[in-house]
Amino acid sequence: MTQELPVRDFKDNLYHQFSRIGKCLSSDKRLELMHLLSQGPKSVEKMVEATGMSMANVSRHLQILLDANLVKFNKKGTYVIYTLASPQVESFLNSLWRISKMQLADITRIKNDFMYQLGELDTLSMDEMKKKMEDGSIILLDVRPCEEYEAAHIPGAVSVPMEKLHHFLQTLPKGSQIAAYCRGPYCVFAAEAVRVMQKEGFTAFHMEEGVYEWQEYHTIL
Repeated sequence: MTQELPVRDFKDNLYHQFSRIGKCLSSDKRLELMHLLSQGPKSVEKMVEATGMSMANVSRHLQILLDANLVKFNKKGTYVIYTLASPQVESFLNSLWRISKMQLADITRIKNDFMYQLGELDTLSMDEMKKKMEDGSIILLDVRPCEEYEAAHIPGAVSVPMEKLHHFLQTLPKGSQIAAYCRGPYCVFAAEAVRVMQKEGFTAFHMEEGVYEWQEYHTIL
């Protein structure tokens, strides 16, 4: 007599494991921490500074992410440095951003409302940026923190964190065409940088995409 397989138990156990990831991602703060880590390794202190959360809250959220194997860490001197657990986690996050944008109209509205406050910005597509970089007619700035640039950046981009932007602009002739990018479609550093450059008399462009989108774009080409 053949023993009946415990199909229900199998499915219950399986979907319970899948739900561990879903529950872990139900916090907006944990999503923000994961987005920061998608830009490169970070200490707890750096994440506290970037998010405005307390050390205790950041540590608590990181522990939950660790329990779900979405992040990992190593020690560097007295610092604990966190990274995403794998490139697949980064791909998953970017899929989440895209699905959310497609399904939730509020995301586009919130973004457009914020960008409207910054004034009119000229935006270049990745294809337009690629052509301008190839003919040497534009300078592309990476305005993220230096450690994120060092982790990964668009080839040919110059690292100019926001706090160094004004000084860097003094070294350029006013006729220079400049563009800026940061952490992707929902980062505001690049838009703020373009506004600063426009005020100082430069022809400045905004690129919405970040390193991940640029790498993905060149994989498709």
